[in-house]
Amino acid sequence: MILQSRPAVTVPMMLSPLLVAGVFILLCGLLREPARRRFSAIMLAGAGAAYLGGGLGVWEFDFCAAMTFIAYRGLESYRFIGAGWVLHTLWDVAHHLYGHPIVPFLPMSSFGCAICDLGLAAWYFAGAPSPYPWVSRNDAASASVAAN
Repeated sequence: MILQSRPAVTVPMMLSPLLVAGVFILLCGLLREPARRRFSAIMLAGAGAAYLGGGLGVWEFDFCAAMTFIAYRGLESYRFIGAGWVLHTLWDVAHHLYGHPIVPFLPMSSFGCAICDLGLAAWYFAGAPSPYPWVSRNDAASASVAAN
């Protein structure tokens, strides 16, 4: 595989994806459990298909299948959702270096997606707590999340 040439990395290119992750967390934090975990698993499954046709051939289908399985497991555990976002980060890096960017007309979009995904993974590994005090977990979901 041939490395793709990309523009130089700037500070805004590194900070804006974290802003996107923050907005996602603020919006997703409005959902109560278990809807937040279920919605998150569905988003992860969709992210797994984002690169289909992205230039890495049959590996795109293997990645999509793996992400679908991880998202399914994520229906019950935030750890799987966090792991899925880390896996997607690795796929972003592969696309940034060797494949097509996730947004065809933005050559650094896969780089930004990788940063955003790491921010999301950190939140999910922390148990995806709501940033809002009035959005509490119900007792059954709290026990389930604590066990995972």
